[in-house]
Amino acid sequence: MSGRVPLLFIHLTFKIVMAVKIRLSRRGRKKMAMYDVVVSDSRSPRDGKFIEKLGTFNPNTNPATLVLNDEKAFQWVMKGAQPTDTTRTILSGRGILFRKHLQIGVNKGALTQEVADKKLADWLTKKSSETENAKADLASKKAADQKARLAAESKVKEAIAEKVKAKKIVAENPVAAADIAEAPAAEGEAAAE
Repeated sequence: MSGRVPLLFIHLTFKIVMAVKIRLSRRGRKKMAMYDVVVSDSRSPRDGKFIEKLGTFNPNTNPATLVLNDEKAFQWVMKGAQPTDTTRTILSGRGILFRKHLQIGVNKGALTQEVADKKLADWLTKKSSETENAKADLASKKAADQKARLAAESKVKEAIAEKVKAKKIVAENPVAAADIAEAPAAEGEAAAE
């Protein structure tokens, strides 16, 4: 063996980090924030320069309001733009990430475009019905809460009216006041037995 030392080759794997992000850009006044869904360079500041605006997101409404150009968002996701965690949730709720998943399957030949379109349409109808049911449940809950508040308010109002009536009777006729005072005491004794 010669005096040579074998060289060790270190194979480095680099994670390819996409420089383009789909993220939220804040606007609006204090404690009433609204967000723009934008495509921007990952090195730019949160509210700074962006490449393209895809839509708006308002979390202050119930349920949150989202206006989004789905086609542009899908194009950017297919080009490799990486959504942040919050925008990933938003895009997933709109079916854009599912559409990307199906399109990759079509590109690989695992399924046809017609089958992918049918799956996406089925998913979207299911999602829209769930959203409508959630909105209807929210509206019915709100109506029930309002009805309960109204009933509680009317009970309080009736109790106050009874007290006022009793005070008027006491002021007009002192003998009737003694009868009114004895009636609750008699009811209390009957309940104790």
